[in-house]
Amino acid sequence: MRFDVITIFPELITGYLAVGILGRARQRGLVQVQPWNPRDFSELPHGRVDDRPFGGGPGMVLMAPPLLGAIAAARSANPDARVAYLTPQGRQFRQEDAREFASRPGMILLAGRYEGIDERVMAAVDEEWSIGDYVLAGGELPALILMEATARLLPGVLGDEDSAAQDSFTELGLLDCPHYTRPERLGSGGEVPAVLLSGDHRRIARWRRGQALLRTQERRPDLWAQHILSQEDLLCLQEAENVGHGRV
Repeated sequence: MRFDVITIFPELITGYLAVGILGRARQRGLVQVQPWNPRDFSELPHGRVDDRPFGGGPGMVLMAPPLLGAIAAARSANPDARVAYLTPQGRQFRQEDAREFASRPGMILLAGRYEGIDERVMAAVDEEWSIGDYVLAGGELPALILMEATARLLPGVLGDEDSAAQDSFTELGLLDCPHYTRPERLGSGGEVPAVLLSGDHRRIARWRRGQALLRTQERRPDLWAQHILSQEDLLCLQEAENVGHGRV
């Protein structure tokens, strides 16, 4: 899969690509990431790309010509990709969106800065995405988040394909269950639940399901309200609640 990122700070993208999942996926040829700097498409002195907003007001606005030039270049290199603008005004990005993105051949990600972009650039944008109801200095962090969430779902990117399948939000409406590793005893920190040491995979699966249900119920009532419980879910949840109350 190919990601093209339009940003006036390409070093923010390339620096992150030096390590981690995206870096390894790129080294193995599973993911391509190409930054495009609008300064390279500016005809103004010193590669200027911003100016004061018409009508007055604080801050600066990214100018249309350099952005449109960068978008055109990215489209030429990645012709089947849609252009996505990272903005707080966009649709909120969720795990199911990452799954849909992972089926695409590529994406062109436009990272804004300052007060935003000249509105006339929106004619070249196909979709808008937000990572939450808050404001950042620019769209580079959202672009990296979108790329990593998507890339880890591509075949071969993770060492164990089950890792992505068992994450929070992978199954609609549920958070992930708690996890433990060595040592088995951690002083006053408690012990690993005995069921995880039992070797009984059916019991372990039931425990994990129950804990995921309980954790979602307690921590994310908004997600819990959307979840439809099966009879098996009810039994797993009851067992998890009994463990939490010391009854089993």
